[in-house]
Amino acid sequence: MVKLKTYVYIDSLQPQLAEYMASVSQGFPPVPGDACLWVEVSPGMAIHRVTDIALKASQVKLTQQIVERAYGSMVIHHRDQSDVIESGRILLSHIDAAVNDREHCDIEWHDIIHGMTAEHAVLINRQHRGGSMILPGESMFILEAQPAGYIVYAANQAEKAANITLVDVRAVGAYGRLTISGKEGDVEEAAAAAIRALKNPSRT
Repeated sequence: MVKLKTYVYIDSLQPQLAEYMASVSQGFPPVPGDACLWVEVSPGMAIHRVTDIALKASQVKLTQQIVERAYGSMVIHHRDQSDVIESGRILLSHIDAAVNDREHCDIEWHDIIHGMTAEHAVLINRQHRGGSMILPGESMFILEAQPAGYIVYAANQAEKAANITLVDVRAVGAYGRLTISGKEGDVEEAAAAAIRALKNPSRT
């Protein structure tokens, strides 16, 4: 039996998140404005069946697929939102699941650190080379949640909400992690949006 861990629909990928995803994509990279769907299931090998169903259901492109021991995840995207929604609808039907069957998202940790020191910023920038860099004096918001896939939705909503810099988005593994930076007011606004997103993720 396939268990649905994460099911997150994003109507329009924001520019930084789209480029970040494209930089780590194993498949067809998305572009800003694309709709996308992030799905996690267990056991891990079941993601191959889920991916096959989604790709045959519409004209969506496969962004990424990851197979771990305990879970598997895949991301599809397309410029046309209806294609992504249709693939999601059909794959749920085939695994006899509904959006409500996905696991609840738990926020494990979140914090805002104001006035980052140069030493701290340099260390973080060396660790997270996929996104942009934190500058000394900026504020930093960090967020950790599980299942990991939900963090992508949080990142997209944060970028929609304010003028921030996307530093890191880690949406695989036991926990998802998000790091953003920027001016104090912008980071606070983006942080609030990210937390709201995880408390009420997209149901499409």
